[in-house]
Amino acid sequence: MAGQLLRVSSLTTALLASSGFCYYHAQLDLNDLSLIRFGRAAVATAFISYDYLSSFRHVEYGTEEYWDLKSKVHLRSALRLRELCCANRGTFIKVGQHLGALDYLLPEEYTSTLKVLHSQAPESSMEEIQQVIREDLGKELSELFVSFEEKPQGAASLAQVHKAVLHDGRTVAVKVQHPKVQKQSSKDIMVMEVLLRSVHWLFPDFAFMWLVEEAKKNMPLELNFLNEGRNAERVAEMLALFPFLKVPQIHWDLSTKRILTMDFVEGGQVNDRDYMRRHGINVNEISENLGKMYSEMIFVHGFVHCDPHPGNVLVSKCPCSKKTEIVLLDHGLYQELQPDFRLNYCRLWQALIRGDMAGVETYSRRMGAGDLYPLFACVLTARSWTAVNAGISSTPVTRSEDVEIRTNAALYLPQISELLNRVPRQMLLLLKTNDLLRGIETTLQTRASSSSFINMSRCCTRAVARHKRSKARTTTQRARITLAESLSLWQINMYELFLWVRCSVLGSWLSALLGLLY
Repeated sequence: MAGQLLRVSSLTTALLASSGFCYYHAQLDLNDLSLIRFGRAAVATAFISYDYLSSFRHVEYGTEEYWDLKSKVHLRSALRLRELCCANRGTFIKVGQHLGALDYLLPEEYTSTLKVLHSQAPESSMEEIQQVIREDLGKELSELFVSFEEKPQGAASLAQVHKAVLHDGRTVAVKVQHPKVQKQSSKDIMVMEVLLRSVHWLFPDFAFMWLVEEAKKNMPLELNFLNEGRNAERVAEMLALFPFLKVPQIHWDLSTKRILTMDFVEGGQVNDRDYMRRHGINVNEISENLGKMYSEMIFVHGFVHCDPHPGNVLVSKCPCSKKTEIVLLDHGLYQELQPDFRLNYCRLWQALIRGDMAGVETYSRRMGAGDLYPLFACVLTARSWTAVNAGISSTPVTRSEDVEIRTNAALYLPQISELLNRVPRQMLLLLKTNDLLRGIETTLQTRASSSSFINMSRCCTRAVARHKRSKARTTTQRARITLAESLSLWQINMYELFLWVRCSVLGSWLSALLGLLY
């Protein structure tokens, strides 16, 4: 312990000295200086580390006092981390948002504190926005648009969106990148890598280097808005079978790496129950359709929109058809799954839904979980091991189970860190996506619905059958596979019909009649 404290003290002294040097040059824009950004991050890291090292010296492990104190330290550290993200902006907010989405992987004190970063992203000034547009499109705002609203419709960690009207009368949304993000992102990622390695040196059980690896890989893609536009067009074509899905059309003549212009679409956020009630939108229908979309993306196509936080998923009711629509925004972050990974993932979910524990172990091990496969199953489903053993489709979610999972997440943080470093990198964004979708279902109070498992079962069945047909050598083999697929899908349809009848007025009437006859 003394050695660890000495390390922290030495690190803190050096970092405070460098920070003081930076603050001496206060006439500059401090947030532009890499040394200031590093110093600010390093000081926050040092304080958080020291808090964890020193707070528990005189408290017995496992006592009520220990757990109460640990919760307070978690909260203090989460608040410091949030302040750091807000001060350094850009990449730091993006990573903070990622952490805030990791429900059931991090203590609640962290996730609940960092979640607000989705609504606390900084705004660039109108002068900065005009400068980006002038540099990238070579024209002034008045030459490109009839009107351009100065107040952004929304601001995110990397960009903000303004409503504008083109000269032909069409209303568009113009997404403009914050001017300094591109230049700062690579340096910020390097800072995070240095600090995470320092924390791992102090706390060997802390193994979150996967965060940096993901940021290194994904940040350049997210900062290229042309890539986002191509992703939007690809997913719109891929999911054209769903009439309820809307993806705004891209205006390529007004788009660059830092500017993306698309059709403007009205709607309320997917977690806004009041908006849905006012507009007569069925919450269960939205939840079911969202599950259909993501099951199709993950299991059938392996091309997955990995940032479904509520600000990126809007709901509306079409004024003409009166049908409910889901609008999918922000297509910068996608995960393309390798075929073998996707098929193992399909089979793992089939085993989880059926309660096939031999299958759960087999496919979890294939995905790199090793002996931690029980923890992997719990992390993936956000269910207890008891529920996983019974089959998650037949065991309803309870409040006590949620509390148990959150408690265990804090207890098994070292094992969770080890697990996340073991599994393929593709799994990390899927876990984030799962958590964001579960958060939406929890807000809509539809998480106990069986419709999500039914849709997943359909997509898994189709994906596995498609793979088998691609490997079949004869027409007879392909016909058998197709017949087996049709039979499985028919069984799923019958089960869905049974659930519908049981929950309908007819089902209630039949139950009452049978009760009277009995």
